[in-house]
Amino acid sequence: MHRIFVTMKHSSIPSAQSVVMHCKAKGIENIVISPGSRNAPLTISFTEDSFFKCFSIVDERSAAFFALGIAQQLRKPVAVVCTSGSALLNYYPAIAEAFYSDIPLVVISADRPVYKIDVGDGQTIRQDDVFHRHIGYSANLKQDVAHATDRVEKYAPELISEVGVIATQQKVQAYNDLELNKAFNTTLSTGLPVHINVPFEEPLYNVLNEPSVKPEISNGEVEQESVADMGLYKGLWGSAKRKIVLVGVNHPNAIEQRFLDILGNDPSVLVLTESTSNLHHPNFFPSIDSIVAPIEKSEDSEELFKKLKPDILLTFGGLIVSKKIKAFLRHHQPQEHWHIDQLKAYNTFFSLTRHFKVDPNRFFAEFLEDSKLAESEYFSYWKSMKGHYVEKREAYLGKIAFSDLLAFYHICNHIPDDFHVQLANSSTVRYMQLFDMNPKVKVFCNRGTSGIDGSTSTAVGASVYHKEPTLLITGDLSFLYDSNGLWNDYIRSDFKIILINNGGGGIFRILPGREDSPNFERYFETVQNRDVSHLCKMFGIEHFVVENKKSLEKILPEFFHKKTGPSLLEVNTPRILNDKILLGYFDFIS
Repeated sequence: MHRIFVTMKHSSIPSAQSVVMHCKAKGIENIVISPGSRNAPLTISFTEDSFFKCFSIVDERSAAFFALGIAQQLRKPVAVVCTSGSALLNYYPAIAEAFYSDIPLVVISADRPVYKIDVGDGQTIRQDDVFHRHIGYSANLKQDVAHATDRVEKYAPELISEVGVIATQQKVQAYNDLELNKAFNTTLSTGLPVHINVPFEEPLYNVLNEPSVKPEISNGEVEQESVADMGLYKGLWGSAKRKIVLVGVNHPNAIEQRFLDILGNDPSVLVLTESTSNLHHPNFFPSIDSIVAPIEKSEDSEELFKKLKPDILLTFGGLIVSKKIKAFLRHHQPQEHWHIDQLKAYNTFFSLTRHFKVDPNRFFAEFLEDSKLAESEYFSYWKSMKGHYVEKREAYLGKIAFSDLLAFYHICNHIPDDFHVQLANSSTVRYMQLFDMNPKVKVFCNRGTSGIDGSTSTAVGASVYHKEPTLLITGDLSFLYDSNGLWNDYIRSDFKIILINNGGGGIFRILPGREDSPNFERYFETVQNRDVSHLCKMFGIEHFVVENKKSLEKILPEFFHKKTGPSLLEVNTPRILNDKILLGYFDFIS
C-alpha cells in the first residue's frame, strides 16, 4: 500500500499566514469568502487547509448575514473574508446586527498598501477603523516588508527602519500578532464582532509548501462578577408583591427549566416573554401586547396601569419587540430595574438601578436558592385577564376574513415539533408575538438592529449546521430586498420559506400618520406586484401559492413534510384589509 501525502499550500505573504494560523489556533473553522483578487493570499491559505470549512458567496452583504446565521447557531466566531474597496462596506449591516446581538463575527478584509490609498489606485478606500462605532475591536495590521521588498523600498522606504528588512519584519510580525490576539480574544470573550484589516502588496498568488512564520498566540479569559453578596437584593425581591420578569431575545434551552418553574409558580411574579425568548411555562405571558393594548383602550387605563406597574423589573436576554411594553414601563417606571448580562445592560426603560454582570443561570442558582414566595394576588389577577383575551382572540379569529392575522394564526398552529424558525423583521415578527408558539420550536430573528435587509441570508446560513429543518417566515419586501440570499450553493433540500405577500409594506398602514394618497403608497407602503415565481424558478425552489384560509390549512401539512427540495409557500393576503383587521383585534379583545 502506498501512502498518499497531500501538500498543503500557504500564501508566501507572512501576514496572510499569521491571520490563518491565529484562526486555526482559536478554533475558528467556518470561513465565508467572497471572490476577489486582493484577498487571494487569504483565500488560498484558508481553502488549502482541511481544518477550515469554506463557503463561497459572491454578494458581500449576503455573505456577512450568512456568516452571522452560522455564528448565531453555533455560538462561535465565524469569519468573513473579502477583497479591498467597497466590498468591505457591504458587510456593515450584518456587523451592526452582530454588534447589538452579541454575535461573534470576524471580519477579515484585504487592503491595498497604505501608500496606494488616496492616490487614485483602483478599489481603494480608507478601510482602517471603518466600523469603529459598531465593532468590538479593530486590528489594522502593518504591511510586511519582507514581501515585495523592492516595491516597499521604491514607494515607501520609510517603512523599513535603519536596522534593515529582517529586523523590521520581526517588529511587524510582533505588532501584527499583538493586534490579532487582541481581536480574536475580544470576540471570544465578549461575543462582539471584530475587524481585521490586512494590507497586501503584489504579487498575491505566490505560495509555499511550508509556512514561513511562527506567530505568538495568547488566550484571553472571560471574567464573571461575583454573585455571593446578594442579601440586599434577595430581601428586596422577597418582600416585593409585584414583580415582572421581562425576557428579550434568548437562545433556546439557555435557561434551566427549574428556574423557570420557580418564577412561573411565584404568585408575585409575571413572566412576560416573546416568540424570540424561547422560554415556555403554562404561567408565562407570551403575548405582551394582548395584555397592554386593552388597558390602553380602557376608560380606567390609568388605574389598570397602576395595578400592572411592578415594584421590581428583572430583565435578561436581548432586545424587546413590543413597543407597548416599552411605552408602559417608561411611563410607569419600576422602583428597581435589574438586568442580568455578563457584558452590558441597556437602560431601555430609563430606570436601570443594577446590572448583574453574570450568566443568568449562575445568577438564578444563587438568587432563587431558598427564595420565599411573597403573598400576592398580582399573578392571579393578570392570569384572569390573560384568560379573557385568549377567549376573545379565538372568537375574533372565527369571524374575520382571510388576512395577515388569520394566516399567522394558522401557520403558528401547523409548525411541526423541533423546527428551526427564522423570522423576518417588521410586521412578521410582530404578528408572531400575538400567538403562542409550540414549545418545541426554536425561534430566531435579527433583532439587534431590527432590519429587513438580511433575513433570508441569515436563515440560509443558520440552516447549514442545524439538524432540524429550517423555516423562514418573511414578508414580501424583506424577501425581495434580500433575494441574493438564495444565490449560493448551500440551500438544503428541507429549507422552507413562507412568504406573506400583502403587496407592500403593510405595517405602514398601521402606524400613526398614515393617509390614503399616491405619495403614501409609493414612498411609505411601497406597493409592489412582483411575480415571486420567477425568483423561485431561477434559484431552483419549488413554488406554491394560496389565497384563502381553506387552501392554506390544506397545504400546510404537505408543505412542512415535503423534503425533496427547497420550497416556498406564498400566502397572498389583502393589502387594504390587513390593517383594519389587526386594529380591530385590539378593539375586540378590549
